[in-house]
Amino acid sequence: MIQEMVEQVQIIRQKMRASQDRQKSYADTRRSDISFEVGEKLRRYLSDPSHVLSPEVIEVDEQLSYLETPKEILDRKVRKTRNGETALVKVLWTKHNVEEATWETEASMRESYPHLFA
Repeated sequence: MIQEMVEQVQIIRQKMRASQDRQKSYADTRRSDISFEVGEKLRRYLSDPSHVLSPEVIEVDEQLSYLETPKEILDRKVRKTRNGETALVKVLWTKHNVEEATWETEASMRESYPHLFA
């Protein structure tokens, strides 16, 4: 009975070694298929004074915060919910790009910044 068990353990070890060898050879073939062709696409950067960006001056208070004001309203939409409808406006803020515009409720914007709706 012990002899049978020893033989089965040897068979299991052989199968495990074979499986590991297959995994290693597969990994080696996959690794050799990968090639990097980045060198052809990269070019040396030549310095150009027109690429230099000038920083914006932002006035910061004692708490290291600043007042953000809306520049213009870009879009309007109405969100329908179970309880009713909410009018929204897309606001472009100062010192931000169009991609950073946010949707705000029209009522709160009319209350805080009525000059935008004139």
